[in-house]
Amino acid sequence: MKTGIHPQTMECVINCVCGATYETTSTKPQIRIEVCAKCHPYYTGQQTMIDTAGRVENFRRKYGISAETEAD
Repeated sequence: MKTGIHPQTMECVINCVCGATYETTSTKPQIRIEVCAKCHPYYTGQQTMIDTAGRVENFRRKYGISAETEAD
């Protein structure tokens, strides 16, 4: 590896809005984030699934396409 071209790394503390803190290494001494693994809806199970059922039927109804027409 070439010397003098890589950034200096140091101990870093990552602070989330929810209060969680993580320690890692980075080029910055402190990082503040809005969403982490403890408060993200996908990881906490609070994510709501978007209801997409009926979209094909709505499309067919809108353009007058029936299942019989589609089979031809």
